[in-house]
Amino acid sequence: MELVKLDPGLYIWTILTFGVLVLVLAKFAWRPLLKALDERQQTIARAVDDARQAREQLEQTQQESVKLLNQARVEADGLLTRARSDAERLRQEQREKAVAEAANITKNAEAQIQRETARAIEQIRRETVDLSVAIAEKLIRRQVTAADQDALLREAVAEISQTRH
Repeated sequence: MELVKLDPGLYIWTILTFGVLVLVLAKFAWRPLLKALDERQQTIARAVDDARQAREQLEQTQQESVKLLNQARVEADGLLTRARSDAERLRQEQREKAVAEAANITKNAEAQIQRETARAIEQIRRETVDLSVAIAEKLIRRQVTAADQDALLREAVAEISQTRH
């Protein structure tokens, strides 16, 4: 039982060894360990701050994206409305232009019809005059007097004038 026996020298050497060990550990182990723990704590705190800032930036970016998307929708709606109104205005202009062209064509056709009618009337007059002259020739061959010729000519001109109106 020497192992259980109390020896004051052993106590002193044990306490001295423990004290030296504590000093050595304090100088070479505890301080670097505490320093590493502090650095780790600061790194974690910075990471948490960075994550919070990143989340705030993400929320801000999302809000800006939603705002930009809404603005783009409004602009697209405006463009679509303007395009529709421009198309309607162009359609109306084309319609008015077509109506004007149709009126112009109708007017030209009516003018051409009037010219053709006048030409036909003029041709009928000429033919009437030729017919009158032919009749007059036949009458002259029968020995009609000059007074008879004048009367016949006046009657033919009067008939032509009446058919004209």
